[in-house]
Amino acid sequence: MTPSRSFDFDKTVCVNPATGDIVGYSQMNTPEEARETIRRARAAQPAWAALPLVERERYMARIRDYLVDHADAIGDTISKDVGKTQVEALATEVLTSALATDYYLKNARRFLQPRKVRGGSLLFLNKRSRIFRIPYGVIGIIAPWNYPLGIPMHEIVPALLAGNAVIFKTAPETQMVGRKIEEMIQAAGLPAGVFVHLNLPGALIGQLLLEPDNHVDKLFFTGSVPVGKTLMAKAAETLTPVSLELGGNDPMLVCPDANLERAVNGAMWAGLQNSGQSCGGVERIYVHKDIYEPFVRLLKQRVEALRQGPSIHHDVDVGAMCTERQIKTIQRQVDDALAKGASILAQVKIDPAHAQANFYPVTVLTDVDHAMELMREETFGPVLGVMKVDDMEQAIRLANDSSLGLTGSVWSANTRAAVALGRRIHAGVITINDHLLTHGMAETPWGGVKESGIGRSHGELGFDEMTQPQVVTTELLHFAKRNLFWHPYDAKLYDGLKGALHLLHGRSIGERLRGLLRFAMLLPRMFRD
Repeated sequence: MTPSRSFDFDKTVCVNPATGDIVGYSQMNTPEEARETIRRARAAQPAWAALPLVERERYMARIRDYLVDHADAIGDTISKDVGKTQVEALATEVLTSALATDYYLKNARRFLQPRKVRGGSLLFLNKRSRIFRIPYGVIGIIAPWNYPLGIPMHEIVPALLAGNAVIFKTAPETQMVGRKIEEMIQAAGLPAGVFVHLNLPGALIGQLLLEPDNHVDKLFFTGSVPVGKTLMAKAAETLTPVSLELGGNDPMLVCPDANLERAVNGAMWAGLQNSGQSCGGVERIYVHKDIYEPFVRLLKQRVEALRQGPSIHHDVDVGAMCTERQIKTIQRQVDDALAKGASILAQVKIDPAHAQANFYPVTVLTDVDHAMELMREETFGPVLGVMKVDDMEQAIRLANDSSLGLTGSVWSANTRAAVALGRRIHAGVITINDHLLTHGMAETPWGGVKESGIGRSHGELGFDEMTQPQVVTTELLHFAKRNLFWHPYDAKLYDGLKGALHLLHGRSIGERLRGLLRFAMLLPRMFRD
């Protein structure tokens, strides 16, 4: 197998994992260049945030238009950089990025609109409060290689719309896509320093973005659990907030009344598109015993008809793996499962002509259980484990037997029952009779529980991650000389405040009326010298 990427002193050599062809070079940055970039971003951000929102929206509209006008070229770059099919590059990255940009454009004003705070007590009738959303300042975004456009665009666009400057770092495996994003920003004409793309090794960039004397104001990271924990520990030194999306080992629960065709087709798409390199893709399938045999029979038939190979044209169903190291992880898990009693139900044959490229054959395993790594760890490849369950209670127990909790799905003709069952899955995203799709729906929050991460992207919750709440409270009686409880203190003040307590929370009408009288006697002190 050919390595996906290599480093040539001062540049990254980018290689198509499906063919081994060199597709480009990306200049590497030095640590001092990265530090200077953060300083320039901090200097540029206040003027960017001071622009009227309508001006920032015009810049983002140009990015959306660039995506549309150059869809083929951008999709081709993604396909060659990651090894995924051209259809998937267009459908799951270019199209969804355009939809997301348009969504944030249409909703940014509502998300940033100051919100009135409803009063909490009669005691403070003279106060009015509003919550404003203010930008963090400089936001760092470390993006993964599996969706090098689709994932970061859900962070870059709202971050910029909210008034932040952005330091962006994509994976070394997808530098050509990173350069395309840089090209889009340049075409939109953003002010200098507001957006910068850096090319540095992952371990180094994380340290640089979190240096005590010159760090970003918030960090977004999508990647592995160990790296996420390392970054969070480093961020704790400066109390830099982090948003982490750290992957999943997602369960699919197939009920006895499920639509067989839809469930099989859904398992294949959500589990195998992008060669299974989706953090929210199907990995574990729990099928009720009453539908198990027809399910696996149809799944075998459909999987063996898949076409796997380089995406030269549009007639390939499954592409290559992005990295050779991920293939080794998959093979280790499959070998472990087979050694512990699993069986291969179906496997796609790879053309010998592609034997030296980064392909792992689509594989479906049965006779699996939770003693196997495949069912307990993230696989991140074109492998599905299918397990028969006696009932859906057993399916829920198995689904929740994981340290990860990104997404899960339930497949049933009874939507109400499926929702009730799905809500018992310990995951951040639940879909009914579908899986993975909500990552492409800009309005639906995306993120997990347990070790799948903290924070959310997408939608209003994701947009809120780009800003901090600032509360502003005003005084209606600004002509008053003091508040009731200000100095000087005396017994009358104490008695009047206790009267306020009884007025609001007394056990009887009489107690409340006596409290009102004592409290009312305090009011004149607000206007006396």
